[in-house]
Amino acid sequence: MTAGIFGGSFNPVHNGHIALAKALLERGEADSIWFTLSPLNPLKAHPEELVADSHRLEMLRLATKDIAGVEVCDIELTLPRPSFTVNTMKALEERYPDIDFRLVIGSDNMLMFDRWKDHELLRRLYSPIVYPRPGYPCKEALQGLPVFPVSSTEIRRLIKEHKPLNNLLPEEVIEYISSHRLYAEQTNA
Repeated sequence: MTAGIFGGSFNPVHNGHIALAKALLERGEADSIWFTLSPLNPLKAHPEELVADSHRLEMLRLATKDIAGVEVCDIELTLPRPSFTVNTMKALEERYPDIDFRLVIGSDNMLMFDRWKDHELLRRLYSPIVYPRPGYPCKEALQGLPVFPVSSTEIRRLIKEHKPLNNLLPEEVIEYISSHRLYAEQTNA
């Protein structure tokens, strides 16, 4: 069995993330896709914009609960911070020795992959599945995948400005954000 590790801040998870996971499963790139929540990405420009891990984890669970082949993985919440992908992958291998793991990363990250800790080891052992991101052309990116020109950053801006989300998020995630008043102000609550 092969699991694609789709790591990220998911601040918040949106329909583009979900559509990508489904497309990768349909194409047979992996047998399952694990949304792996990153509590602190060392390459993120504005970590202060992250809402609490517990909120992001719950939004992931709500967004993926009815999708066959998609799992939520919280292993990085138990590892030292900052989160280095190589440590996550090693911990996953130890915990699940019968699963072959692959990285799922965007073309934006692939273009700066040489900045990742132990990037050569990651490339060799975990055969990255690279998906296209608008504005980041990369020869390794898979063709024919859905491309969503929206980002979590843009969604946070729309929420803060009280603008419509136009089906950018799963309905359960919209309700969760609203009921917990997330992203309306820059807060770490």
